[in-house]
Amino acid sequence: MSQAMAFDTHRFVKNLTASGFSEAQAEALAVEQAAVLNANLATRGDAEAIRADVQDTKADVKVLKADVRDTRTEIDTVKVRIEKIKADLELKIEQVRADLEVRIERVRTDLEAVKAEFQRDLAANKADQLKWMVTAMVAQTGVIVSIMALFFRFF
Repeated sequence: MSQAMAFDTHRFVKNLTASGFSEAQAEALAVEQAAVLNANLATRGDAEAIRADVQDTKADVKVLKADVRDTRTEIDTVKVRIEKIKADLELKIEQVRADLEVRIERVRTDLEAVKAEFQRDLAANKADQLKWMVTAMVAQTGVIVSIMALFFRFF
C-alpha cells in the first residue's frame, strides 16, 4: 500500500519535544507512528480493488444462482420423467400379471381337457380289456369243455 494520508511528522516532533521528549526520541517515535498509520490505512486504489472484488463476487453469485435455478429445473424434469417411468412400469406389470393369469387359466383348462380325455381313454381301454378277457375266458372254457368231453368220451 502506498502512503494514504499525509502525516505531519515535523509538528509531531515539535509537540513531543515541547512535552519533554528529546529530539531523537521524538523523531524515532514520529517515524514509527507514520509507518503504523501507513500500514493500517487503505488507499483509494485499495478501495477500488475491493469494490472490483465485490462486483466480481456479486457476478459470481448471480451465475451461481442461475446455475442453482437451472439445476432445480433439471431436477424437476428428472422427477417428472421418473414419475412417468414409474407409471409406465406399473402399467406394464399389471399387463404382465393379467397376461400371466390368462395363460395360467388356459393351461388349467387344457390340463382339465387332457385329464378328461385320459379318463375317457382309460374307461374305453378298461371296456376293451374286459371284452377281451371275457372272450378269452369263454374261449378257454370252450376249449376246456371240449377237452373234457373228448376225455370222457374215450374213457
